[in-house]
Amino acid sequence: MRDWHNTACVVAVVATALLFPAAGESIAESDPGFSAPAPYDASRIISVGGSVTEILYTLGMQQNVVAVDTTSLYPADALKQKPNVGYMRQLSPEGLLGLSPTLVLAIEGSGPKEAIDVLQQTKIPFVVVADKYTGDGIIDKVHVIARDVGVPARGECLAAKVHSDLAAFSRIREKIQRPVRVAFVLSLANGRPMLSGRGTAADGIIRLAGGANAFDDFDGYKLVNDEAIVAAKPEVVVVMDRGGHALTADAVFSEPALAMTPAAQNKALVSMDGAYLLGFGPRAARAARDLASRLYPDLTSAELPSEREAGAFSCDR
Repeated sequence: MRDWHNTACVVAVVATALLFPAAGESIAESDPGFSAPAPYDASRIISVGGSVTEILYTLGMQQNVVAVDTTSLYPADALKQKPNVGYMRQLSPEGLLGLSPTLVLAIEGSGPKEAIDVLQQTKIPFVVVADKYTGDGIIDKVHVIARDVGVPARGECLAAKVHSDLAAFSRIREKIQRPVRVAFVLSLANGRPMLSGRGTAADGIIRLAGGANAFDDFDGYKLVNDEAIVAAKPEVVVVMDRGGHALTADAVFSEPALAMTPAAQNKALVSMDGAYLLGFGPRAARAARDLASRLYPDLTSAELPSEREAGAFSCDR
């Protein structure tokens, strides 16, 4: 069952990364040029973060992964076949250490701080992988993870595929003449929508898809008052499909403020799988393409390069 924590983890604003570069301490990695000791002993990896797990599997390292967290929803086999260490922001040091990992790869924002403090005292490398909601940020993650687990050539392969997909979609995106104003609704709480501002995965995917975030005057997620919602004039509302529990158009547009928007007039609501839409892993260009095709129905939705290849996004050799 995908509970609220599994959904929120996909869209939460990233925390400040911890930087501690020796054995027994965490190592924050912001880009491929970070000078950290690598590769690590990757014989027993704990993967924390949906995009981290997706990248490891795409690199062919699934046999080395001994556990994942609840946000590791793709590929589906990850959570079905591997022990679950819980929600990325509620990690238990005992739970992780009991699995005898040789390396922990955790997406930026993992916690809580108290758990990380305990893990710092061990001799197990705890690598914090930076999470930037851009195309370059995805490629950086691929390079960092591939280098740290000792498969840099596979990382180059995957980075090239991601870059190729992003470039192909950018050519499609150039056909957009006017960005649609988009509101991403995370939830409805006591009659007030929780909306996405700047610096979120939702903001990143809206921009990548060629849209304009209608709420770009604040950071993170925020309960927004009626006056601001009406003034923002969103033309489309995007929500997450939470395993059959997505917000419906009737529910969203019954909110008084949202009912007064251009989106409500056209019943323009887009619902997409949260992990796919907001994961910012190797499939991000596809997710952006799929979102763009919903925002701009007349936009050509062509296959991306990886989708035209046999064994798409396979870089495990």
